[in-house]
Amino acid sequence: MSQATLDNVPNPFSPLTLGPITLRNRFLKSGANENMYRKGFPTKALLKHHRDLAAGGIALTTMAYAAVAKVGRTLPDQLWLRPEVLPDLKAITDAVHAEGGKISLQLTHGGSFVTSIFLPHRTISASGGLNVAGLFHGNILQRPMNENDMSLVIQQFADGARMAREAGFDAVEIHMGHGYLLNQFISPLSNRRTDEYGGSAENRVRFPARVLSAVKEAVGVDMAVLAKINVADGVRRGATAEDAVVTAKALEAAGADMLVLSGGRNVESTWFMFGSPMNQAEFAKVFKHQPLQRLLMKAAAAGTPKDLKFREMYFEEYSRKVRAAVKLPLTYLGGVKSLDNVEKAMAEGFDAVAMARILLHDPALVNKFQEGTVRQSGCTSCNACIPQIYNQAGTYCVLNEPLDPAMNEIRASQ
Repeated sequence: MSQATLDNVPNPFSPLTLGPITLRNRFLKSGANENMYRKGFPTKALLKHHRDLAAGGIALTTMAYAAVAKVGRTLPDQLWLRPEVLPDLKAITDAVHAEGGKISLQLTHGGSFVTSIFLPHRTISASGGLNVAGLFHGNILQRPMNENDMSLVIQQFADGARMAREAGFDAVEIHMGHGYLLNQFISPLSNRRTDEYGGSAENRVRFPARVLSAVKEAVGVDMAVLAKINVADGVRRGATAEDAVVTAKALEAAGADMLVLSGGRNVESTWFMFGSPMNQAEFAKVFKHQPLQRLLMKAAAAGTPKDLKFREMYFEEYSRKVRAAVKLPLTYLGGVKSLDNVEKAMAEGFDAVAMARILLHDPALVNKFQEGTVRQSGCTSCNACIPQIYNQAGTYCVLNEPLDPAMNEIRASQ
């Protein structure tokens, strides 16, 4: 790398402007299911979780999985956006702002990915047929969305973004990865349409791009609008890095302020998402009284490559292809465990890095990086934190002290 190139590499602790907002550094907490909701309301545990991250130096923390419609939930306690939750959301955004951080709300719709709720009608998706993700709760069939469905969902995302703005969020992140509704259009694993929304990668991203454009029009003057996409699905016949390039270009044209680059699907390739096998022993502990859930997790892990081991920066090869194809800001995600990784991502042209598991292990890691007291996370990549999204106290690192369950039973605004 030439000296001129090195001189243009941003310092990870320098500010970053995204649309109408400026972040204090280049570190993001990626959206990850905290399970810190009760009956669709955020809890005190969730407030503490994001406040601690902001106090620990994160520039933008992402509150995960806010469904834009009640039928868009995946789990029964999941947050779904309606006026009644605004005081609780405002309590959390105020807490993050008091620590000098900014906060993004991740907007999503599960579509056919409804694993723990029974719906008395077919779930919506890009295409019809058997709904594998819904089998254990009776959601056996799904139907293809028509234009009326699309118009409704677009409106729900725009309305959800407006509620996020009212609650004091600085940004919204539209979830287009991991097998949720918008990814069910992008991925050929789900999309078997033969109209203008199916077939080519350009057609498959058409509806998600419409969603982003509507959200940008609704709040783009006041909030940054991000999208989380897959750099690949990680399995045969799934979306590839070349498909991700097409997706990124379409979302850039639709007005995205930044893309967060992830990968993998919740059903077909969870191992690819986390760059390592799931911790089946820990899942067995969490689901010891729920045999169907244990069976579901084993089925989801069945396709894991036998020789798979965690390696740092596991999405690097895929993400480079997207970086080379677009000009908008990109966040690298996937196996960032050290300041060396962060600096490498900056040198390769990424504008920010996103982390999740290592911040469960140490919410103050960014401050420690900046102070020079550590350069490497103490996270062991054991993946025992992942089953904890089904823990009644909320997700946490098992190397730390367990969470207080009482904090997860009290609404954030109380």
